[in-house]
Amino acid sequence: MDNTFFSDMVRQDLNPTILYCSKVKDAHLTHSHSHPNIEIAYILSGTGCYQVEERVYEVKQGDLLICNPGIVHRSIVTDPANPTLEFVAGFTDVFFQGMPDNQVVLPDGGHLLTLSDEAKREFSRCCYEILEENASTEPGRYYMIQAQMIRMLVLIYRAISEKSEPEMVGLTFESYSRSYVVKKILHYLNDNYAQKISLDQIAHNMYLSPVYISKIFKEKTGDSPINYLIRIRLAKAKELLDKDAGNIKAIAAQVGYDDVYHFSKLFKKYYGVSPMNYRKSVR
Repeated sequence: MDNTFFSDMVRQDLNPTILYCSKVKDAHLTHSHSHPNIEIAYILSGTGCYQVEERVYEVKQGDLLICNPGIVHRSIVTDPANPTLEFVAGFTDVFFQGMPDNQVVLPDGGHLLTLSDEAKREFSRCCYEILEENASTEPGRYYMIQAQMIRMLVLIYRAISEKSEPEMVGLTFESYSRSYVVKKILHYLNDNYAQKISLDQIAHNMYLSPVYISKIFKEKTGDSPINYLIRIRLAKAKELLDKDAGNIKAIAAQVGYDDVYHFSKLFKKYYGVSPMNYRKSVR
């Protein structure tokens, strides 16, 4: 396939792998869950709410929710008399320009995309054609479904591009996407500094390569993810020492270090004094 016509939006052929598609009603999954693939939920009718990570979105007909791999979400029934009827689809192998592999990044870093009236009509038509094809036994139905999904992805990309342009004067979409990824990494490190964290684990959680993460993180912050993590941990340890909150070993464990000797060595390297002597100095 000649990729020339897609070079402005994808890094390789637009050839998504469709994993599932269906029509669901009454908050099909009310418990929190995530997927290893991209999932979209398009509201065909009704009203309700979606909780995605810590954010709750009110949704209505024509709204489109996009959950990237690993994003925890659930649907919520708010009006049993008028529950949402949704088109839900899962897919992978999407490589948009300026976005991480197998992710669809919205300009605001959120998960709800509002389409224009014309795009809503096109998107709804795609949904119903996919559902009709999926219910059929005609040969080649997967390729018919894939063709409609490609059409949907183009509509999504166009909607994202339209929303990005007025807000991004002098900033490329790729650099915006990188900023979003770095923001997610910072959020993850600040929330999980007390846990065992490695660069490979961060990369796995972000569905990116360790080399790519290190590169863009240093570009944006001037530091590596692991050095940033060390600084968070030691700053938290310093706060605990100021409060006299436990012995040195306990404080080390609270900020993610099982080896108290390693912790003490790092603390002295950063602050010029051992944790024990620092505690004595603030008493």
